Amino acid sequence: MNVKIEESWQNILQEEFEKPYFKNLVSFVKDEYTSQKVYPPGNQIFSAFQYCPFDKVKVVILGQDPYHGPNQANGLAFSVKDGVRIPPSLVNVFKEIKNDLGKDLPATGNLERWAEQGVLLLNATLTVRAGDAGSHQKKGWEEFTDAVVLKVNDLKTGVVFMLWGAYAQKKGAFIDESKHLVLKAAHPSPFAADRGFFGTQHFSKANEYLKAQGKEPIDW
Repeated sequence: MNVKIEESWQNILQEEFEKPYFKNLVSFVKDEYTSQKVYPPGNQIFSAFQYCPFDKVKVVILGQDPYHGPNQANGLAFSVKDGVRIPPSLVNVFKEIKNDLGKDLPATGNLERWAEQGVLLLNATLTVRAGDAGSHQKKGWEEFTDAVVLKVNDLKTGVVFMLWGAYAQKKGAFIDESKHLVLKAAHPSPFAADRGFFGTQHFSKANEYLKAQGKEPIDW
């Protein structure tokens, strides 16, 4: 089936789009957007892929669900639109970057700037009903995003995977650590950040790894 997604990903994932589960998922999502308030806006569901083509992927950060509040979700994990209050988990990410790299906290939580440098900001579930966290889980998105991670794992080498929290670590359990760098930590949420996220220095470690392979580091 014809899915509107960035061309390099279209080629990589075409076989996935033909599978029965994905066709059922598309039907479900279309019905939801017709009958409910759903985030992100329909044209931003695949923003993570749009901003970060397959051949440019250097880092993968796995999230879980899009934000379900008004005007927050923009299709990139952990990211919010310009002008929106930065959510607590992302505030903690920025605090760790400041502690790790000395960079001041940015004025915006819009992470398009990361994605354009090769950071795939991938949520496990790409859509959600307004005000109803987890409402689009177990509808097929997880199978699709597992396939995305598997393609990156199998077809690329030297990618940094940042797995924050038990959910992301379980989702990335099959990643081949002999050909990629896997960085694990507690989730940056206020409930967990003090128990193994702060002080992990994932951002400097990622850049050191990229530079060792002759790749441009990320300007976090």
